[in-house]
Amino acid sequence: MRKKLIAGGVFAVALALTTGGTATAQQFSAAPSATGGPTVKNACAQVRAAGHMSCFAQVRTDIKQARRAPGAAPSGYGPAELQAAYQLKADGGAGQTIAVTESGDYPSLKADLAAYRKQFGLPAGDVQIVNQDGQESPLPAADPDWAVETALDVDMIAATAPNAKILVVEANQATTDDLGKAVDTAVKLGAKFVSNSWGGDESEGSAGDAHFKHPGVAITASSGDSGYGASWPASSPYAVGVGGTTLKSSGGSYTETAWKGAGSGCSSYAAKPGYQTDATGCDKKAIADVSAVADPATGVAVYDTFQQSGWQVVGGTSASSPIIASVYADAGTPGAQDWPAQYPWSHTDQLTDVTSGSNGSCDTKQWCNAGAGWDGPTGLGTPKGTAAFTK
Repeated sequence: MRKKLIAGGVFAVALALTTGGTATAQQFSAAPSATGGPTVKNACAQVRAAGHMSCFAQVRTDIKQARRAPGAAPSGYGPAELQAAYQLKADGGAGQTIAVTESGDYPSLKADLAAYRKQFGLPAGDVQIVNQDGQESPLPAADPDWAVETALDVDMIAATAPNAKILVVEANQATTDDLGKAVDTAVKLGAKFVSNSWGGDESEGSAGDAHFKHPGVAITASSGDSGYGASWPASSPYAVGVGGTTLKSSGGSYTETAWKGAGSGCSSYAAKPGYQTDATGCDKKAIADVSAVADPATGVAVYDTFQQSGWQVVGGTSASSPIIASVYADAGTPGAQDWPAQYPWSHTDQLTDVTSGSNGSCDTKQWCNAGAGWDGPTGLGTPKGTAAFTK
């Protein structure tokens, strides 16, 4: 029987330095905004130019931890918590290559990722950085905003598939065409798992679906951070649309509810994939397929020193997409002619159903409200090990 998740639990505290060089417990909700939640900012500008995409990383601005005590754990969920929450092995990803597509260069990536791995006792790992044409030079111009996104992506892969090789493909610009070329390049270079933590208007992006048409490759895409409403490429029939949850910890157990920021809905453009067999109430592609933690109020620890102070707490569906790509990698190489997006739909009993929470108002209740079975904000649910992510 599928395990039901309900609201509840107190989000785990993490050690952070306050004053006087003493490490103390810091609640994640320490500095609520006027609406009662944490204060956050979008890492990337929410562009409106035709053909441009935005990254979905959201950074907590109310947690300052540049002066942590030596050896103190940074705020935010780390590998041990994520592995426990989603029942993942600590040695996952061996022999696999997971790619992330980004815009612009992140000069301190390798050093920062090494620091993240060292902090949490992870294996050294292997990371390769190429441009959208697959070459190691020249790399595009540095972009400090997208660097935050890239740090989040690679840290989440290191956390949930520690032994996987990471391939970072840097597009020249955050356009549909350049980012689409980055996806093609990732596949050309052998990645069987490609995470995309960015998106934009369906009417602008859906013409780029061909970049995602790669059988035998699990391609994940964030559903967005603006609540109810469809975003591309999560709406692509060839991508795994990844929604978001609020993940809370209490006494070593975890509960999840739908995150109010997670994108969801029914595509206006993409045909309904044959694998979406649940009663979605949508005659086209429904978003999302599956989900993982995304709420910055229960965010993850990320390390970035490129025009940043180092440790940050970050959320957004930019966190959930690389986590799901990693779970696919932990599960093993997809069948050469398979569409891995269909796997969870064939194994719904191997997912944790998220049954409460909402991301807005909609005419069709399940498109914006979590409930038993499929729903828009959380899809079919969250990982319960890897069984739902293989044939």
